[in-house]
Amino acid sequence: MNTMEFSKMTASRTKADQELILTNARLVLEDTILEGTIFVRDGKIAAIDNFKSRIGHDMEGDYILPGLVELHTDHLENHYLPRPGVRWDLKSAIQAHDAQIAASGITTVFDCLRIGMDESGGFGAGEMKSMSQAIEAAQKDGRLRSEHRIHLRCEVSAPDVMDRFAEFDDVESVGLVSLMDHAPGQRQFQTMEQYTLYYKEKRGLSDEEFAHFVKRRQEQSALYSARHRKLLADSCSQRRIAVASHDDATLAHVEEAKHYGTSVAEFPTSLEAARASHDAGMGVLMGAPNVVRGKSHSGNIAARELAAENVLDILSSDYVPASLIHAPFVLADTLSGITLPQAVAMVTANPARQVGLEDRGRLADGLKGDLVRVRYQNGLPQVRGVWRDGIRVC
Repeated sequence: MNTMEFSKMTASRTKADQELILTNARLVLEDTILEGTIFVRDGKIAAIDNFKSRIGHDMEGDYILPGLVELHTDHLENHYLPRPGVRWDLKSAIQAHDAQIAASGITTVFDCLRIGMDESGGFGAGEMKSMSQAIEAAQKDGRLRSEHRIHLRCEVSAPDVMDRFAEFDDVESVGLVSLMDHAPGQRQFQTMEQYTLYYKEKRGLSDEEFAHFVKRRQEQSALYSARHRKLLADSCSQRRIAVASHDDATLAHVEEAKHYGTSVAEFPTSLEAARASHDAGMGVLMGAPNVVRGKSHSGNIAARELAAENVLDILSSDYVPASLIHAPFVLADTLSGITLPQAVAMVTANPARQVGLEDRGRLADGLKGDLVRVRYQNGLPQVRGVWRDGIRVC
């Protein structure tokens, strides 16, 4: 189904059409898996029963999960900037991104937009605002399968971060703001070995260019980070926007996050920081690719290790959309202390709860009819159907 057909179908449906029955399914509830039938009426879950209905769509024993909730994906950038210096048509890029997101079972997505430049080049002033406007327009036109919201990734050490943040004062879809500092010696890059690999070698900088880059970034961090972190956190509190910390490594980082009312701890780099964040009620978020691969691509702590310690709450697809449906099955298969419902909660109920979306993320009466049909065989899940508000979108 193309997006125009989906839009027309949505607008023309009659009340009689607005009931969906999926039967002979394994329904993944919060604490158990129930074999039976789920009924969706007028876009919301109307009933869940433990019998096979004579009417409805036969799921052939496949799993039915709540629609996945994605809090952190940079993948839109890959469609908009497919090659260095090449910018694709925004509308086309967003639709391509949305199609891949929906096909991965993600029905609610927080698209990451960078705010504040931490290096030369990259995206220009106003470019992220244009992207958010294009997302909003596509959503209003009914061209998107998933529900899109905005996650602003704010580089607190950047001189222009507050100016760029102000561009989003009137954007209601902003639902999450992460406070980041990628300067050398900070958080993710506590050692120069990691920083050198990421910035000098990958970007082909000379020794002189790299030394200048490091000096500038450290000076900016010392000058701006603390002040910008407070200003951003205060603004989010006033606007009731969820705040995420980023790459916390120490107990001091966690205490700072608690002070600012942080609800999501993104990618903690140590078990100590992850445990303290979890115990403080923050949702500890790690990458689903980390789970699938069994290790971090940047050499930090493995997500499976945090899961084994019961301090992993949320998974994010980060840079591979399909990993979000894959990772829960990996956790349930490899860790004896984690059931499939518990693992699925990491990509559904838990992320929804931590950003205040209480109307989704679970199979329960009255919640949004966002559903994913999954067949799991040979160690790999296959998405075989996706519904948002009871309407099939994939």
